[in-house]
Amino acid sequence: MGHNRISGTSEHTQRDSVVALQERPSAKVLIIGGGINGVGTFRDLALQGVDVALVERGDYCQGASGASSHMIHGGIRYLENGEFRLVQESVVERNRLLRIAPHYVKPLQTTIPIFSTFSGILSAPMRFLTHKQGKPKERGAFLIKVGLSMYDFFSRDGGSVPRHQFRGRTKALAELPKLHSGIKYAATYFDASVHNPERLTLDVLQDGEKAGRGGGLPGGSARASNYVSLVSMGSGGVRLRDELTGKEFDFQADVIVNTTGAWVDLTNQAMGAVSKFMGGTKGSHIVLDHPELLAACNGREIFFEHTDGRIVLIYPMGDRVLVGTTDVDADMNEDAVCTEEEIDYFFDLVGHVFPTIKVGREQIVYSFAGVRPLPRHDETQPGFVSRDYRIERSVRSGSGAVATPGGKAAVVLSLVGGKWTTFRALAEHMTNDVLRELGMERKVSTAKLAIGGGAGFPATEQGEQEWIKKHMGPGLDADRVAVLLTRYGTRADSVIEYLNAGQDQPLRSTRELSVRELAFMAEHEQIGHLVDVLIRRTSLAFRGLVTGELLNEIAAALAGPLGWDAAAREAEIRHAQEVLHRFHKVDVHSLVA
Repeated sequence: MGHNRISGTSEHTQRDSVVALQERPSAKVLIIGGGINGVGTFRDLALQGVDVALVERGDYCQGASGASSHMIHGGIRYLENGEFRLVQESVVERNRLLRIAPHYVKPLQTTIPIFSTFSGILSAPMRFLTHKQGKPKERGAFLIKVGLSMYDFFSRDGGSVPRHQFRGRTKALAELPKLHSGIKYAATYFDASVHNPERLTLDVLQDGEKAGRGGGLPGGSARASNYVSLVSMGSGGVRLRDELTGKEFDFQADVIVNTTGAWVDLTNQAMGAVSKFMGGTKGSHIVLDHPELLAACNGREIFFEHTDGRIVLIYPMGDRVLVGTTDVDADMNEDAVCTEEEIDYFFDLVGHVFPTIKVGREQIVYSFAGVRPLPRHDETQPGFVSRDYRIERSVRSGSGAVATPGGKAAVVLSLVGGKWTTFRALAEHMTNDVLRELGMERKVSTAKLAIGGGAGFPATEQGEQEWIKKHMGPGLDADRVAVLLTRYGTRADSVIEYLNAGQDQPLRSTRELSVRELAFMAEHEQIGHLVDVLIRRTSLAFRGLVTGELLNEIAAALAGPLGWDAAAREAEIRHAQEVLHRFHKVDVHSLVA
């Protein structure tokens, strides 16, 4: 469910992003949904010179895209589902993202603890053939060895990560002494992590906006706005609503791309077309402040099979540990939140691998959940539902036909499925389909195109240190510049220029933000609510660093740029507290008088 659906404040000034849509209320293509797949398609279409608009009912990357396991991975377990095409595409895309988005996508060493040699050899073919889980049989070393060998085979073209290694019990326990002493082997291989999925999504979006500048169209040929929802569809086009002011307006397009994830059917319903494509499952995670568990991981993700057959992970991120994930059928009418039962499940899985490490609820600093945009799966177990994607085409015609700029019925392309790792390839596929509808040819490939702040990003740690040194100055010590480089990649160049162009003041409650940086975000990153800064423009909420003082300071700093009066500021603070409590089990005590 979207955070904007909680009563926030309507004291918002008219936003440039919405004005750009209202002043020219038509485009060749309208994308509904601002998760990574919608935004990736927006960028690709913009690069082809297509007149494209995108709307997102909440903030960018707020739904499933923002509730991911923060991994860019080849999907080793999809081999068991027989999804060889998806595994190959995933591995190729993982290697590609390491090259084109090196500021956010980093190699991740991953270890699988293994408790048996031959277990699962008989049950795996049955799972492969029937996709029915049955009684869980643990995957043994032989089966995992076969899987990792295939994985390496798929990685051989353009691979930038080392091949897998097997360790016997003695060597494995020497490297990871806190592991369960009953292990027989540990297999180690490399995938990749994305520590800032929300910021990577913003980078992709801004690349699209940049590609659409010029060309003579008012507002540019690539326009996007968050906090704009689709209400209905009729002869005047699609009816859109600014979620911050409540104002509605019509918008026309020849092709409508529905990338609303698990909400695809509900979006089609709003457009007057019933579809039954989706059967999303909920995945939850917790974030722990647990130095002992962090040290036990020794810088590696621990990726393994729990006693119920689910593949789960313990993943060190900075000074925190991410634990996930569950896979349960989702009720689309309820908020996706991490439940007490899921927390117990996470504690149990930590004990399965690190039996001497105790974990308690007081160590949880953040929790989150999202609904995977999976296809309808009826009797298939959630863990075995295809993670591949498909594009469904329909034409909106008849009495409720939407008017397009050319007077024809609109074509609707609905995305069913899709995952983080393959977003670039998926966007390429969707873009090719759209270009075919428009009778246009592809001009540019995104396969080797650096994303945002990944362009010219230093290739080594020494290079990063030199970049930081070069950009230091008054009010910008090494730590501050390092934060900016991590947050923006090489786009930190223009942020630093902006900071230096006026009087700046660091916040008292965190060294990671300043008043002018918040003004930069307000001006260039479509801040709709205070909570956007905490969860998606920074990782302050994720790491459990939100305080009452921080809320007050950010609200005060944003008030000028966003036109909030005292009442709006207080409403935004309450809204942030409510979102953190309701969706993330974080309680921040108010300092509002």
